[in-house]
Amino acid sequence: MKSSLLSFMILVGLASAAWAVPASAPTISGDYLEVRSCDVYTGPCFANSEMGLCGKEGLLVWKIRAGTWEGTRLNGLSVIAAVRTDATLGNLHYHPRNGRAVLVVDAKADARQRRALIDFARVAADGLIHDVAGVRAADMDVAIGTCAKAGCASVRAGNLVEISTRCLGDKDHLCGNEVTFYPPLTDVRQAHPAFAEVAAFNGPGLDETWQLTDKRSAFLGEFAR
Repeated sequence: MKSSLLSFMILVGLASAAWAVPASAPTISGDYLEVRSCDVYTGPCFANSEMGLCGKEGLLVWKIRAGTWEGTRLNGLSVIAAVRTDATLGNLHYHPRNGRAVLVVDAKADARQRRALIDFARVAADGLIHDVAGVRAADMDVAIGTCAKAGCASVRAGNLVEISTRCLGDKDHLCGNEVTFYPPLTDVRQAHPAFAEVAAFNGPGLDETWQLTDKRSAFLGEFAR
């Protein structure tokens, strides 16, 4: 009887200790921006008319405020993934997982940091990047969430990538039935949709370049891993 009671008390103690272990703290965090070639904040009728036809291209931007990845410090650096997939990005009924990407890494990064940025982008894309078609380095000017409502962003990576967004306003309602139709493509916090004034990719590697203007196609948020 005493032996059974002792065993039970030990199990209770182990369970309590397991619950008491704090969750591991993020090792890297920063700001996130994505822009697709389809509206993400839209009415279902508009979204259904684009599904399968648009939204196969996207730009994903991570601006690292602080942290390390695989032991390499990446404070202040940025990485961009220009992605092209086989279906509309974010379609909840069919998640495209055959994405090809060109990764653009911050020119300020040294060789070790570039390798870490590439690995981070592939992991942070949550399975979206199936194949890396190329890696380019570029001088970057990345500002995300720069206005009071945190919907403004500007990104320039050499002559490869250009993005400009603003907050959504009353004049951006086209049918009066708009919702956040698609979720963000990656695991982010405090994500909210924004208006993309321009989103352009002009690099090689994807057999396509694009320049999109005036679409409700952006998400801004924060990441922590």
